Amino acid sequence: MNKQLLFVKRPVGPAEADTWSLVDTEIPDLKDGEILIKQHYISLDPAMRGWMNDSKSYIEPMALGSVMRAGSVGEIVKVNNHPSFKIGDFISAYGGVQKYAVSNGQGCYKVDPKLAPLPTYIGTLGMPGMTAYFGILEVGKIKEGDVVVVSGAAGAVGSIVGQIAKLKGCHVVGIAGGPEKCKYIIDELGFDGAIDYKNEAVRARLKEECPKGLDVYFDNVGGEILDIALSRLKMRARIVICGAISQYNNKMAIKGPSNYLSLLVNRASMQGMVVFDWADRYGEAAKVMGTWLAEGKLKSKEAVFEGIENFPETFNRLFSGEKLGKLVLKVIED
Repeated sequence: MNKQLLFVKRPVGPAEADTWSLVDTEIPDLKDGEILIKQHYISLDPAMRGWMNDSKSYIEPMALGSVMRAGSVGEIVKVNNHPSFKIGDFISAYGGVQKYAVSNGQGCYKVDPKLAPLPTYIGTLGMPGMTAYFGILEVGKIKEGDVVVVSGAAGAVGSIVGQIAKLKGCHVVGIAGGPEKCKYIIDELGFDGAIDYKNEAVRARLKEECPKGLDVYFDNVGGEILDIALSRLKMRARIVICGAISQYNNKMAIKGPSNYLSLLVNRASMQGMVVFDWADRYGEAAKVMGTWLAEGKLKSKEAVFEGIENFPETFNRLFSGEKLGKLVLKVIED
């Protein structure tokens, strides 16, 4: 038997427990060319909240009654005549929030649990890591000596963005919520400065940390903090719009920036990015970041919680801030 979390109600504001329904279903017989994946870990990402909305986006909204969409990593336990995969292979996929997933192999990638722990493949070596890598290097176009500010700095994407910027010789300031997270990004990740948006005046502190302004702002939160960053741009600054976690649960319209004319005055640019645009280069990024991890130049942290039945409360940790690093749900039972 399989256990699946079905998406049954479109939320308005934060997702409540009745957004989903946990059901037991039979595992279907595999068709020719299909594989059965025993899921080990499921990725929880802020983008999942956007997928629940019935509106145009970079990806189709989820249909009511479907398995909750999510990235995952697991082991192939059954194969019906597939040319690329065999029993015992570990793969990263979009298996959804369920114990077992059936796939034709499209969008699945082999991973090696001997080289890195499985949760790393849905974190630093998965979509969040790819987002950070291409977002800061290709869209942010950082160069040595740049002043880089990243919001959501203790999260899955922001923590990697800041570390990559440091590896490339930048001065890095992170914005995070609470003293524990600020201490983490400085003491463990090597950021040059940290701003606690929950307990400090962000506008004043950003001026202190970046007295001459900033060259690159990597935005994961949107809202007021994006507006403040716009007021501190240097000439030819670049803003990377990766996410807007402060806005995803709004019951009203999303709040946009009022300081956008700073882009004109400073001849700056603000560009949105979706990681799927670099799908053909994931292997390149994984090889580079895998080397950094092995050499100790890049640190990866996962906050692992257990049980599909605990998905709703675990998911909302993305928005309450009750986690550090990449949020992961463990599916298999020890």
